[in-house]
Amino acid sequence: MRRHTKRLMGLPLILLALSPPAWAQENLLGAALTAQAETDQAAIASQERIDQIHDETQALLTRYRQALADADSMKRYNEQLAAQVASQSKTVDDMQTQLAEIENTHREVLPLMEKMVTTLEQFVALDVPFLVEERAKRVAGLKGLMARADVTNSEKYRRILEAYQIELDYGRTLEAYEGTLGEGDEKKTVQFVRLGRVTLLYQTLDGKETGYWDAAGKAWVEDDSYAHDVKEALRVAKKQGAPDLLMLPIPAPKEVKS
Repeated sequence: MRRHTKRLMGLPLILLALSPPAWAQENLLGAALTAQAETDQAAIASQERIDQIHDETQALLTRYRQALADADSMKRYNEQLAAQVASQSKTVDDMQTQLAEIENTHREVLPLMEKMVTTLEQFVALDVPFLVEERAKRVAGLKGLMARADVTNSEKYRRILEAYQIELDYGRTLEAYEGTLGEGDEKKTVQFVRLGRVTLLYQTLDGKETGYWDAAGKAWVEDDSYAHDVKEALRVAKKQGAPDLLMLPIPAPKEVKS
């Protein structure tokens, strides 16, 4: 029994002899901490690299998406440009066609306008002789206008139509004006009164002579029997009196031969 106790009492000494000393334990703990620290640093470095790669990937993805959007936008822009170019090409073709037509019209319209002026000149010469100088001057102005290169065809045409409109208006107006009648010693100042193109009458300023234009005979006829009516017609034309029934010489209508 004593021998067994002795053996047990020696066991802690053996165990104590097997345990590492304190400094060895501290070294082991320091090594473990250093390894853990190195592991943590490596993990941190790895995470930072992962974060960097992620950021770079996101940046590349963003650039890729922007490139796709830019490419799509450029494609639509090119399609719009192509449509505009096609439209402009068609416009150019249309303008060239119009220019060719204008050139043809230009060649055709000049003879037409020349003919219109000649026809107007002949009409004035054969018409009732009222406002002779004014109307002849208007025709002469048109003839001079046709020879000018600095006046556009549109302006020439406008002036010709304006002259025709004036002649047209003469046919539906009552007008009184002062002028001369006769030649040489027989020349006298008279008052003319025109009723459209139906009749043209005159009366001297003193009222002693009255007459009318005989369209059939192409001559002036003195006829004092119309003195009162001509005087009244002059008052109405000058807006000095109200319109009234007038007895005036009217040429009989002629039968048109077919």
